[in-house]
Amino acid sequence: MPSPTITLVTVTPNPAVVGQSVTVTATVIPLGTGTPTGTVTFTVAGATPPTQTVNLTGNTASATFTNLGVGVHTVTATYNGDANFTSSTGFNSLIVIQGQTTTTVVSSPDPSQLGQTVNITATVTPIAPASGTPTGTVTFVITGVGGGTFVQPLSGSGQATLNINTLGVGTHAITAIYSGDTSFLPSAGSDTQTVTPGPSATTTTVVSLPNPSVVGQPVNFTATVTSNTPGSGTPTGTVTFTIDGTGGGTFTQPLTGGVATLTLSTLGPGSHTVTAVYNPDTPNFTTSTGTTSQVVNKANTLTTGTAFQTGAGAPVSFVGFVPPVPPGVGTPTGTVTFTLSQGMTTVFSGSAPLDPTGFAFLPNGTTQSAGTYTLVTAYSGDTNFNPSSDNRTITVI
Repeated sequence: MPSPTITLVTVTPNPAVVGQSVTVTATVIPLGTGTPTGTVTFTVAGATPPTQTVNLTGNTASATFTNLGVGVHTVTATYNGDANFTSSTGFNSLIVIQGQTTTTVVSSPDPSQLGQTVNITATVTPIAPASGTPTGTVTFVITGVGGGTFVQPLSGSGQATLNINTLGVGTHAITAIYSGDTSFLPSAGSDTQTVTPGPSATTTTVVSLPNPSVVGQPVNFTATVTSNTPGSGTPTGTVTFTIDGTGGGTFTQPLTGGVATLTLSTLGPGSHTVTAVYNPDTPNFTTSTGTTSQVVNKANTLTTGTAFQTGAGAPVSFVGFVPPVPPGVGTPTGTVTFTLSQGMTTVFSGSAPLDPTGFAFLPNGTTQSAGTYTLVTAYSGDTNFNPSSDNRTITVI
């Protein structure tokens, strides 16, 4: 008849921490002569896998279990018996506690310039024998101007990151506080970040519209000032526009939202070099210069002419009017020539200057016999306006 047995169970280590391997040992004690043989089946609730069957060696058997969560786990070891000994079962409990962690924090670049984006990274690592990947959040506390308190989630790599570009000049203390989770205990780490007052370089670009333009037409010059990477922020101050050539000059305009504008309608014909110089009003940004060119063409004109008499047989007088064609603006100067012909024969030609209102008058220009004539009124043009002419039929009485 088989002899009875007693199975004792021990767990090492106990308590264990999250991620730590645990060894369960069963000792089978015979209540009779001889040595038990066969197998022992171990079951640890919550383990993966939860059950293992191991051969007895002497009167002991051992199995290793992993992936145990925080809490109390029931441990069972069942000796399955053999021809000479009956089966028996032993019990124990395993306690798994939260693992300790360490939190480290680094910032880059360090030092940084005012307005430059700083990347702050906290890394949460289990302290052996605990293992696994902590979850939860990290609270970043940054002292000084532009700092504050910021909560960021841990990623799957156990890291939390914060990007910030508001830090003022000086040294900032950074504390990263890990919140802990169901498996891992909280921890904290610290670092410092130094921000230097070095100014950010800038770029100035300038454009003009319309380009080309005509004499008298308003031209809008726009200068845009931006902060170069790695700097950031919106430059403030003024922009000085310098435009060469007739009608140009030097003009200083304020920056609004990084943009300064200037409108001119005084530019003469030709190509004008436009230079825009940014003048910073704080030490946070450096000066910069942008250039472009503006082409101004002569404006077209529209000449009209007519003739009149005070009565039959009276001398013929001539009137010409020369306005600019939009978008040209201003008053043309120069002369208007009146040419009177009959058939292929020119019977009269005379000129008169334009007055400040754009009219040319040639009173009592000629006496002609009654008939039909062709009148050509031709404007000569000047430095700002193109020539133009008018051709029409008149009747002399």
